[in-house]
This record gives sequence, structure tokens and C-alpha cells, in this order.
Amino acid sequence: MPEQSPKTHEMIFAQQALTPSGWQKDVLVEVSGDGKIASVTAGKLPAANEPVTRVATLLPAPVNLHSHAFQRAMAGMSERRGPEAIDTFWTWRQIMFRFLETLTPDDIEAIAALVQLEMLEAGYAAVGEFHYVHHQPDGTPYANIAELSERIASASSTTGIGLTLLPVLYSQGGVDGRPLKPGQVRFGNDFNRFHRLHEAASKTVAALSADARIGVAPHSLRAVTRDQLADCVTLAGTSPLHMHLAEQVGEVAEVEEAYGKRPVDWLLDAHEVKDNWCLIHCTQMTPEETVGLARTGAVAGLCPITESSLGDGIFDGVRYLEAGGRFGTGSDSNIRISLSEELRTFEYSQRLRDKCRATVATPDRSTGRIVFEQAASGSAQAAGRASGALEAGRFADLLALDGKAMDLEGTAGDETLDTWIFAGDDRMVADVWSAGRHVVTGGTHKNADAIRERYRRTMRELRQRL
Repeated sequence: MPEQSPKTHEMIFAQQALTPSGWQKDVLVEVSGDGKIASVTAGKLPAANEPVTRVATLLPAPVNLHSHAFQRAMAGMSERRGPEAIDTFWTWRQIMFRFLETLTPDDIEAIAALVQLEMLEAGYAAVGEFHYVHHQPDGTPYANIAELSERIASASSTTGIGLTLLPVLYSQGGVDGRPLKPGQVRFGNDFNRFHRLHEAASKTVAALSADARIGVAPHSLRAVTRDQLADCVTLAGTSPLHMHLAEQVGEVAEVEEAYGKRPVDWLLDAHEVKDNWCLIHCTQMTPEETVGLARTGAVAGLCPITESSLGDGIFDGVRYLEAGGRFGTGSDSNIRISLSEELRTFEYSQRLRDKCRATVATPDRSTGRIVFEQAASGSAQAAGRASGALEAGRFADLLALDGKAMDLEGTAGDETLDTWIFAGDDRMVADVWSAGRHVVTGGTHKNADAIRERYRRTMRELRQRL
């Protein structure tokens, strides 16, 4: 496994920076050799001869809290009408299952590295990889049961991205306990085998940089039993616990028929949902469920681009935030990796539903400020990562916007964020640090050429096999 680039002591001077106390000018940030922020000082110019990285706007870089890396290679393959009268999430899923049958471990590592590179260039400093492809195409485990977890970790060493690995337990084809179908057998484990896989993956993560984390991911109420979910809660302890929840109308109906309650309602009654939980999507909630989830302190893991692509529905974001809820964003299927676009799509979905503008803004904070700060703090919480703010003692997950970008010239404070999120794109991202690793400069990842060339070779070979 390649080693991540070593972290070095670095001084960063920003013309403006978003800190926990708000926007400040002339901010000097010291990053220590352990990858953490040593100090944040406003109104202090660097000495004339002091080595310093100068940026225009410095922000805390969020975590991409939900990714299925391998699906990046499916981009563009699922936009044709299938045999059914109406295409849905469920018809898309059949395409995904067929695609999976062709992937090798080398393919998965090459795809993951490209995905992580694109995340870093978009402004994310870390990723929560919801990793559920564990076995060979026929369901037989590899000789090393954590082979594919190691491939995700190896990709993170190549790219320098912060990793929270979330091995997924997936044991049944539906709430009724039906067996896994051929397209699902690469995911399948009973809890005992999953426990062994998790132990092996934990050792792999422990060999990475100190900012790497491991969590537990029971896939969904459809894919695990009640007892297995309880076992996952015990295994997770205080580490991140992620689960898909209430994504599709059909899923809600299936759970309600089997459990007598809707998914969110059942979960909140059956378990003490805490702040280490991250519930993904939650696009099918009643108002009461929305408020109930918000009050737990858990994070809602939103993936607005993928939720739009799959026709999942619209998360009740306005009500959720009014109830004190926390959220972060992820790129899920990775058909389009863009931090600014995830945030924009979230806000626009609220506007389309409610027929109004600036739905989450407050008198003292703009729309862009609200959604960005939520994404930064909520995603760090979900990943179990001490980041999410420009504050001493936190990991130096940092994002710098390009002050020379045409539309950013002359902007300051919230207007800078609003311009980037609602009028800009990834080209405005100039620099990214992940736990002090300066991995993106001038908008480009330091290993971009090699990673992209490997991905191109992989896709040429993969298309021949499809």
C-alpha cells in the first residue's frame, strides 16, 4: 500500500477566512506537523521573509459523507429507458447489479482513486466510503476477506484524502428475509463473517495516517435483520454508524408492512439514535418523523445530485433545520462530484417544492453560508473526524477559493460563498489540504496525471468486458 504524503509544518495567510466567530480578515493559520491546526490569528500579517502560502478565501473543507466509489464508472450508462413502463430506482439498481459482475479488485482501486481525486479537486478533504462490495462476483470471499477494503484504503494513500471507511453489512434481499440475488451476492455476509471482515478492515485503517477512521454500516432496514442491526450498534460503540433510511416509497411500504411502522418512526422507537449516527437520504419522512430525527442529534446524510438522479424525492430541509437538525452532503453514486452543486441542488429543491427563495437563510447569514457551515460541521460529525472548523486542535482540512476567479473578484464574506455555490463551480477551488496534506494546488491534484491515466486504462478494459 503506498504511503500518504507526509504532513509538514505550514503557514497559510488568507485575505479572509470563515472562522467559528464569523468572517475575519488577514488571517494567519499555522498547521503543525501532526496535520492539525496549531493556531488561527486574525489581523496578523506574515513577516516579509516568512515562508507562507497565500490564499484569497480560506474555508473549512467538508467531508464527503456518503460515497459508493465503484458507481463512478457507471456514469452515463443508466440514462436510457428500460423495459418497464416507468424507470425508477429499482430499474436503475438492476443495471448496477449487472455492472458489478465485471469489476476486479484492480478496477475498484483505480476507480476509487479517481473518485477521491475528483472529490479533493471539488473541495472535499475527506470521504466516508460506504463500502459494500466485499466478495468475488459469485459471492465467494477473497482469500483476504478484507481485500476490497484494502483497495479503498490503498486508493486513499495514493490520493491523500482523509478516509472514514464504513464496511457495510448486507445479508438479505428484503425485509421478509428473502435470499440475496446474483447481483447482490458480492455484498453478502452474516454477522459473524461481517465481524471478521470488520476486524481485518480495522487493521488496514489503523495502518493509514492518524486521521483515518473506521465505522459500521448496516446497509438498510431492508438488508439486515433487527438482531443484526442491534449487533451493528454494539459493534460501532461510539464510532460512526451509517445507514440508508427512508429513501424510496417502495422501501417505506415494505418496512411498514413488515414492522407495522414507517422506517424512521420504527428506528426512533427501537433504538437510541445518537450523534454518532448518520442516516442517509431520509427523503420519505412525515413532518413528525422529520422533527423527531432532528432532535436526536444525528446527522442526515443528504446526496441531492444522486437523489435527483434516482427520483428519490426531496428532503424536508427547512423543517429539519428549524427543529435544530444537522446535515452533511455526499456524492453517493458519484455520477457528478461537485461540492458546490450538491449544496445548490439541496437549496433549489426546497425552493421548487415551496415556491419561494432563500429558504434556509437567516437575517444574519446568507443561504450559501448556512448550507456550507452545515455541510462542514455535520459531515465532520458523521465521519467521526475532528475537523469542520478553522480552529486550533482540529485537523487542517482546508479549502481555498481562487481570488482571481472572475465572479469572485470584489466579493467578501457571505457573498463570496453565495457566488461560488450559486454562480460558480469546482473551477473556483484553488487549494485543498487534508489533515495538513496539501494535495490540491492551482485547482489540480498533485498526482492527477497518473491517477487519470490509470482510470482511462481501466475503463477501456472494463468496457470491453461489459
